[in-house]
Amino acid sequence: MDLFVGTLLMILGAVASNPIARLLRGRPALPIVQIAMGALLGAFTNISITLNPDLFLLMFLPPLLFLDGWRVPKDDLLQNAPTILSLAVGLVVVTVLGIGLIIHFTIPAVPLVVAFALAAALAPTDVVAASAMAKSVGMPRRLLHVLEGEALFNDASGLVCLRFAVVAALTGGFSFAGALGNFIWLALGGVAVGLAMTWTISRIKLWVSLRYGEDSSVQIIVSLLMPYGAYLLAEQLGCSAVLAAVSAGMMMSHVEIGGTTLAITRVRRKALWDTLQFTLNGIVFVLLGEQLPVILEGAVRSVRESGHHNAGWLVVYALGLMIALYVLRFIWGWIAVIVSRLIRRPMVGQIRGPELKLIAVMAVAGVRGAVTLAAVLSLPLALPDGSPFPARDLAIFLASAVIVISLVVANIALPRLLQSAEIPVDTPDRAREISARIRTAHAALAAISLAADDRGKMPTASSDTGALEVAAAVADIYQRRLQRLAPIDPSQAADADPSIERHFRLAALRAERTTIIMMAHDHEIGSELAHRLLREVDLGEVPLQN
Repeated sequence: MDLFVGTLLMILGAVASNPIARLLRGRPALPIVQIAMGALLGAFTNISITLNPDLFLLMFLPPLLFLDGWRVPKDDLLQNAPTILSLAVGLVVVTVLGIGLIIHFTIPAVPLVVAFALAAALAPTDVVAASAMAKSVGMPRRLLHVLEGEALFNDASGLVCLRFAVVAALTGGFSFAGALGNFIWLALGGVAVGLAMTWTISRIKLWVSLRYGEDSSVQIIVSLLMPYGAYLLAEQLGCSAVLAAVSAGMMMSHVEIGGTTLAITRVRRKALWDTLQFTLNGIVFVLLGEQLPVILEGAVRSVRESGHHNAGWLVVYALGLMIALYVLRFIWGWIAVIVSRLIRRPMVGQIRGPELKLIAVMAVAGVRGAVTLAAVLSLPLALPDGSPFPARDLAIFLASAVIVISLVVANIALPRLLQSAEIPVDTPDRAREISARIRTAHAALAAISLAADDRGKMPTASSDTGALEVAAAVADIYQRRLQRLAPIDPSQAADADPSIERHFRLAALRAERTTIIMMAHDHEIGSELAHRLLREVDLGEVPLQN
């Protein structure tokens, strides 16, 4: 009962934090408000949630990783692949080794393998939190996509390193050759499981839909089960469950381009996944705030057991760890940009160094979040002999402190850095977009002409004159679109700011909605018709909100 009520309170805290963050105009950012909300719930309620670490990891990671893989732009991912891989793999390995050694030698209470486990938990970044920090300023598209790609893959590499460290802590031994072979199997097997499961399920869904029709509710539920299925199957086969969830999401994106799913299913599914993403991320931050007092109490106990009687050492440890992470990330980012420019321009005699403020943006934007908390809470409670896992409370506190500090620093520094840095201007390919819209409009006109000629497939019996009039009316919509996209007079608004058209279309749709609501209130139309008309307006407005 307490777990159920506590879960409801966590959800309530996540929901309530959103209007509070809006009321504060994004300062502080949403994740910080959610942590504060969790702290308030912990202070004024007697309910405390204690989750099994494995269960915590299973509940939160699969859908979040699956959604990241599903929505990350694949073209930008390939274009920035060298930089992303250097951050997602190279920086993670350097972070685990470098920060792990720093933790071990500066904090006596943390054994070496536990230090490596903590460093592995701290390695993954959280692009959702970083995006929330930069939302009010506007992060450049390419930089944001680099951070998204990094967060997508460093989740996997960081958690794989965490697994090796935990195994070493539990068994007391470590073999580099065995770990390398195991890593290859984990990576390749996890990717194969995720790709194969999503592809197989998608083919089965398509087969069923073609023969028996598509049920949107069933399609949405299957999409929710996919990440958990890939995650659990990979675990059973001894592969990387994290990579399985990520690759399953990437395959889902590829399958969706085939357009085999009904439009209404895609609209409803997107709404549900957006809600799920907000809820899971919100619960994690609220849960972090709720558990901060307990985490702090355990960390103080660990520090005192190590010989330090002053709990102020916890602050020193946390700040020192955060500074080390910033410095390491800044140095690695600077080297990565230099190497990338050397590879792209090998014939140039002199390579201009990267803009330091831009590197600082990348360093500060590497905030920690849900994955770090889930990873550190997954540390075992006890060793095989039954003794407590060493320094577990201290590791959880340090990870939690790093999450909070990174969020606060990014909340203060990131907007200022973005405003003052010399960032290349994003140049969206407007010509390619216009060309694509023109081709689709021509295809639509050809289809209307074919449908008008084929009288036998008309949905209802009608006169030839009536059918041609309707076809001409529909074709006129596309003719006007073509005139707007490719006008006869080049001086017309073909290359005008698309936000102007968006402004007028939104005004028209909102006027439609207001009129429908007024007619429904005045009982001029029934509720069924009102809901149907409002749904059509909503579907027209959804693309304009992105």
